[in-house]
Amino acid sequence: MSAPLRAEFAREKGDDLDPVVPEWLTVPDVAQVAGVDQRDVRRWLQERELIAVRRGERGVASVPASFVTPEGPLNHLRGTLSVLADAGFSDTEAIRWLHTPDDTLPGTPIDALRANRKTEVRRRAQAMGF
Repeated sequence: MSAPLRAEFAREKGDDLDPVVPEWLTVPDVAQVAGVDQRDVRRWLQERELIAVRRGERGVASVPASFVTPEGPLNHLRGTLSVLADAGFSDTEAIRWLHTPDDTLPGTPIDALRANRKTEVRRRAQAMGF
């Protein structure tokens, strides 16, 4: 794992996300779900196709399971993460926002992304940046 990636994980712990994120995957778990090497998962993290936070006593890098499909990172996630970062969201805040129910969608933003409704999600994320 590269130094900048390690530094990002060190800044943010994700233990307080457990109430909103029902399932987490470690890097080896993501690799298994997507059928790729762990190197590919680390590249996805470095290129921000996925984001992770450190969790637990050992500070294990963990990715919300909702971000991963058998084909790799969820379609439209990378662009949405970019919009959230531009709006000033940290990785922890982005994960929380994506998993928090929004009555106007309905459901959570991550559910809407999984249903290919990226425009609605990104519009809301952009509005939060203003």
